[in-house]
Amino acid sequence: MNPKNRILNQLRKRILILDGAMGTELHQRGLPAGVCPEAWCLDHPAAVREIHAAYREAGSDIVYTATFGANRLKMGQYGLTNVRETNRRLAEIAVKAVGSGLVAGDIGPTGHFVEPFGDLPFEEAVALFREQARGLLEGGVDLLVIETMMDIQEARAALIAVREICDLFCMVTMTYEKHGRTLNGTDPVSALVTLQSLGADAVGCNCSAGPEGMIGLIAAMKPHATVPLVAKPNAGLPQLIDGATVFDLDAAGFAGFGGTLAAAGVNLLGGCCGTTPAHLRALRDFVASEKTVAPLQRSSAAVSSARNTVMLEKDRPLVVVGGRMNAAANEALRQGLLNRDPAPARQAARSQEKEGARILLLKAGAEGLDETNAAWKILETLAPTTRSPFLIDAEKVATVERALRFYPGRLLIRIAGDEALLPVVAKYGALPLIRSAVPGGIPPNRAAVRQAVADARIHGFAKGEIVIDCTPPELNPETLRSALGMISWCERSLGCRTLLDLTGVGKNMPEPSWLQAFLLAAAQASDLTLAVIDPTVTEPMRIRAAGDRFRGA
Repeated sequence: MNPKNRILNQLRKRILILDGAMGTELHQRGLPAGVCPEAWCLDHPAAVREIHAAYREAGSDIVYTATFGANRLKMGQYGLTNVRETNRRLAEIAVKAVGSGLVAGDIGPTGHFVEPFGDLPFEEAVALFREQARGLLEGGVDLLVIETMMDIQEARAALIAVREICDLFCMVTMTYEKHGRTLNGTDPVSALVTLQSLGADAVGCNCSAGPEGMIGLIAAMKPHATVPLVAKPNAGLPQLIDGATVFDLDAAGFAGFGGTLAAAGVNLLGGCCGTTPAHLRALRDFVASEKTVAPLQRSSAAVSSARNTVMLEKDRPLVVVGGRMNAAANEALRQGLLNRDPAPARQAARSQEKEGARILLLKAGAEGLDETNAAWKILETLAPTTRSPFLIDAEKVATVERALRFYPGRLLIRIAGDEALLPVVAKYGALPLIRSAVPGGIPPNRAAVRQAVADARIHGFAKGEIVIDCTPPELNPETLRSALGMISWCERSLGCRTLLDLTGVGKNMPEPSWLQAFLLAAAQASDLTLAVIDPTVTEPMRIRAAGDRFRGA
């Protein structure tokens, strides 16, 4: 049985035990301050083997390699460049020490925020994590773990690097502050949605908090998780005693939280700062009789930004998609892009979010603009500060692929009949928005929609993750009635989510906002999921609020 299947098989039966702290154990064995820990480990392999073996003997099913900082940026601070060899040799030490146990190649942060949050270029981050992962693979690791990430974009870069070179089981754990968000503002549910959709096999948290502080994080993620959840807490809170940092939870106190974490839904459990083999032995014994709670979801109908998640599930309030960030229809936005002025994009996002938009439509194609570069520039500008995720409507596959690779969240992507888009959307874990309209103004055909959904499912999308754009190609009473019927059929019979774009309705008529409001009310009664409107227009927004109250959403 290959390691990935072995892990998945064991996770169905019980909670898997990870190892504990490496740094404090190394310091106890002589690691001095001011030296590269990984270089010291290579010079003292017996000490590293001893730590690995002690955790394995204590009951750790998975032991991490001593490669937390073995990336080019951190090693470069010590003038070292032998990154791949260092990872390979340290992985080999762990594999020999652990024997029949599983070894996880440990990938830690670089110490830099990745663009658009910081100075490290995204593709450079991907390249340096790829270099580290290759060394770990050459050393024979069974799985990979990306841990202690404070920046969702850095976690994404590391995960993309791993997924582009192997399909081993890969865990990603973020580090959260006391307020429940990462240092640059990502909440645990948004991190979960982003990472599990991008291909992480397990997601969770480590460091920054003791076991009590992680219970709420795991509980928040569990209802939305399609993958196993990981917790690796510190041994309580650090205290400075006689000039030394000491953690306040002994082995018994630490293990005592195991039952509560298991009930919250954790599937892989270990220790971080301050934990020892004794902590892990006590934890193993404590949770041995605890039942594992499998992931509660098979698929996730959600989109995310770096700061927020929007659920696209049935029986939830109608999701408003702000439609004003369309460069072809918004001259101020187009001019801003031409003049490299970010103010119009920021204003469009801010005003729509203020009035109730939860997702922002981004359509960057317009006269005089390079669509791919314009879309990227808007995302680069808005991703660090905008809570709303994006719906990308683009003409070029290159525009979609660049947005998917770079955006620090999970996008909704409009598919316009281009077969090349579906595998790209699937690769990056986004949600597809499939047009139901047939060119030439012919009303949507249910057989054609069924075929489009079948094509999407071939690429791994569940029905509930597929959104059908029910906007008719032409607006007249017949096509609108057909669209309402399509909404109801997709939601109630097909099991897909639906979208209706009302931004073009009634443009040449007096008081178009009332017509849009009327159609929105009818669509809500048909169980519409998302509506593209201008949220600064009062009438449709009031109708939306009334419709949600009527449905009890």
